[in-house]
Amino acid sequence: MSTETSALPWAAAPAAGNAIGLYAKWTPALDAKIEAALQRLREASIAHGDGLVQSSSLGVEDMVITDLIARTQLPIAISTLDTGKLHPETLALLPRIEERYGRTVEVFKPRFDAVVEFVAREGEDAMYKSIELRKACCGIRKMEPLGRMLAGRSAWITGLRREQSGARSDVAFDEDDGNGRRKISPIADWTWAEVWAYVQKYDVPYNPLHDQFMPSIGCAPCTRAIAVGEDFRAGRWWWEDSTKECGLHAKG
Repeated sequence: MSTETSALPWAAAPAAGNAIGLYAKWTPALDAKIEAALQRLREASIAHGDGLVQSSSLGVEDMVITDLIARTQLPIAISTLDTGKLHPETLALLPRIEERYGRTVEVFKPRFDAVVEFVAREGEDAMYKSIELRKACCGIRKMEPLGRMLAGRSAWITGLRREQSGARSDVAFDEDDGNGRRKISPIADWTWAEVWAYVQKYDVPYNPLHDQFMPSIGCAPCTRAIAVGEDFRAGRWWWEDSTKECGLHAKG
């Protein structure tokens, strides 16, 4: 496992506690929510077979879903996107998943020539220059590889939750993704406290940057810690007045 750590200043300092200690709270409803999430995964696996994939961001919600899949030995493929700009802590989860669950995560990367051409034309810091350039960067590093991940698939699994942001408040458990596939979000109704209670109970591996007040972790240049009272996704593209989405989960 890599011992490299992020160069971000807030990641270098030790946390006052960890995310489990800060957030985990088992609720009376959680047992039923776990069983309901498992049932959604079982039904999706039966309905779609090899056409189903978990698209994991390697964030804590997706790690919970990977744990649910692996603990119940569901034959669901697990994939992720390596944008070329992820924190070392995020990439370090890949060997941990293989070691813990015996599952290999298929990694999809952006096309090298497209990245080189974009950086040469717009610069390494293009994402800070305008929303349009930031979205163009996301298009090259996320959207195009996602298209390859989902090619030939009939359904994909996400870690979206309604509590994450106002833009996600109506996330469905199962919906059309706008491209003829089913998009399944089995823990859409879970709270942040419930996610961490599950992590605590089942000792789920997670990104240590969550301990540094980063509930939503994307590319390193586009992620910062949040302050008390801020939206879960406030640390993503914090310099923008936007809906804090890259296009992976855009509506319509």
